[in-house]
Amino acid sequence: MPIIVNLDVMMAKRKMSLNELSEKVGLTLSNLSILKTGKAKAIRFSTLESICEVLNCQPGDILEYVD
Repeated sequence: MPIIVNLDVMMAKRKMSLNELSEKVGLTLSNLSILKTGKAKAIRFSTLESICEVLNCQPGDILEYVD
């Protein structure tokens, strides 16, 4: 998969649990888990924006393209 999701890395840097992020972003644990494990097929910009706001990061900190 050419797009790598580094959500777990950013969560670790911010010392935030999946439960805490789920509450602050307003996503279910299962949806957040699917995203975190890289199994998601898509992400809404509004969701990405919320995650970036909560984790105080840029989209590029979470998503990475690998050729």
